[in-house]
Amino acid sequence: MLNRVVLIGRLTADPTLRYTPSGVANCTYTLAVDRPFTKQGGERETDFLNIVTWRQLAETCANYLKKGRLTAVEGRVQVRNYENNEGKRVYVTEIVADNVRFLESNKNDSAGRQQPGTKNNNDPFSDDGKPIDIADEDLPF
Repeated sequence: MLNRVVLIGRLTADPTLRYTPSGVANCTYTLAVDRPFTKQGGERETDFLNIVTWRQLAETCANYLKKGRLTAVEGRVQVRNYENNEGKRVYVTEIVADNVRFLESNKNDSAGRQQPGTKNNNDPFSDDGKPIDIADEDLPF
């Protein structure tokens, strides 16, 4: 049997970090993933998938992911159910992620993110489009 999912999409809101009574970190967020085809009017349909991460990965996601950030998620599909207050059985389908990749650089405030209008001195390509002065002897070819 195989239960494996790979998704690339954008977060619809900032992640939510919680801890179980025993102290295990749990992070949840929703990923908006475009379908590979368009509707008759040329619009793309989007699926909104609930993502769950646990332990260290949960804390990392909570610290670095923000609304709108492009992210890759690898994990498995899980369906759980519970009985609500009205006595009805409710089914929840979610992706339990075991690998999350941040596909865009984090460019903002104190969490290592750059403020708009400021230069990142660590980025050698921060002068976008301007010529770079390199001597021929510095080239490896």
